[in-house]
Amino acid sequence: MRILFLDLDTLRPDHLSCYGYPRSTSPNIDSVAAEGVRFTGYHCSDAPCLPSRAALFSGRFGIHNGAVGHGDTAGDMRVDGPGRGFQDYIARNGLVGTLRKAGFRTATVSPFGERHGSWWFYAGFNEIVNTGKCGNETAGEIEPAVMDWLSRNAKEDNWFLHVNFWDPHTPYRSPAEFGDPFADEPYPDWLTDEIVAQHRSEPHPHGAREIDMFDNRISPAFPRMPGETFNAADARRMFDGYDCGIRYMDGKIGRILQLLKDEGVYEDTAVIITSDHGENLGELGLYAEHATADEITCRVPMIIRWPGLTPRGHVDNGFHYQIDLLPTLADLFRLPEHKWWDGQSYLAALQGGEASREKLVISQCAHVCQRSARFGNWLYMRTIHDGFHLTWPREMLFDLAADPHEVHNLAAERPDLCAQGAKIILDWQEEQMASSPSDVDPLWTVMREGGPYHARGSGEIYANYLRETERAEWADELRRRHPEEFRGREG
Repeated sequence: MRILFLDLDTLRPDHLSCYGYPRSTSPNIDSVAAEGVRFTGYHCSDAPCLPSRAALFSGRFGIHNGAVGHGDTAGDMRVDGPGRGFQDYIARNGLVGTLRKAGFRTATVSPFGERHGSWWFYAGFNEIVNTGKCGNETAGEIEPAVMDWLSRNAKEDNWFLHVNFWDPHTPYRSPAEFGDPFADEPYPDWLTDEIVAQHRSEPHPHGAREIDMFDNRISPAFPRMPGETFNAADARRMFDGYDCGIRYMDGKIGRILQLLKDEGVYEDTAVIITSDHGENLGELGLYAEHATADEITCRVPMIIRWPGLTPRGHVDNGFHYQIDLLPTLADLFRLPEHKWWDGQSYLAALQGGEASREKLVISQCAHVCQRSARFGNWLYMRTIHDGFHLTWPREMLFDLAADPHEVHNLAAERPDLCAQGAKIILDWQEEQMASSPSDVDPLWTVMREGGPYHARGSGEIYANYLRETERAEWADELRRRHPEEFRGREG
């Protein structure tokens, strides 16, 4: 048995052809989906990059493993403490360690551990290939290392190869010679001139007028990456940059799959394709960023082709977390579940049956502090720290069936559903804290240490830019709402 795990950073499923996107972004990924199971309700429990992979690799929610941010205390997993033993939890019972127990030789081609100083990421791997550019690589720079490893090992039995591609992540970096295969194709039309104009008047780090987070700078090294968006037609540059990253990466995936076929092992290789999080492309006023606990950031693709197990072309619409993969694999290999895992097996769904959660709670503590509830067609969002997105009320509610791009906040119209969503979050938080190894919720660690990492300390910088761009009223509101950002700077 062989397993190829394609970990494709910042990939939102609705920009893949096999998920219904009209542009042909992913013919090779589509070919895998046609041979296996495609999940439509798959979510990371904790966003973005570091918290998502911490949850995936540990099988635990961020509220339990402690890694919910991108810096300070919440940028690290909690240590095991008393009872640790000679090796820690992640080495013995994480995703990769569990596969080692199942008899797999494990390898990764990824710079992720170095990018985030997350050295736990490498626990359990027999071999580590760090491509060395901390996630700024193109697929063309990562593919040679993958092809080299497979050329030497493909015919061996019982290997697990984790491959990390980054091309959909900002800054959009497909090589200039790749061109733009979508230059003459329509692009998503939900982002109208009226919506862009509204966004341009509002304060949004990574917004229409400050895609660079707190300004509109454009790097000459990344010509596909816009600095701001003036109207709906101008948004094409953003959509094309993102979609070109997917298509360019997909071409390299095709070469990897072809090598497996040439080696005669593809039919005996399981292929898992997923992502750490998605990408807001105008939703909630955010452009080219993954800074929320919403459906766009937290819903991820999951495609699994497993020889002799998965039915061809099956679609599963149930709710699942990424943390559910670990107990699913343990179930598949008949290994005992660990008492600390928060996930639940969906092996039945892999076989074409039913295995769905009733509801989900999703979190973000790196750019903002939010927790949200997904139930039925509804997304209820609760904001604890707005990350300087000053137009967001404490509560937001969206009907994702009618409004998949989260344009119309229905919180004022449906207080009953807001109450239901708030109760889901409260019940979940109490349940998780009751089983936590700590009496501290790491979301509140982030708040006590000054707020989310990517906002903290930038209030004055952003206020100045808001004034420069004729939004002085929002600069005043930023000072009123976040006085801690301005203390000691008077006079």
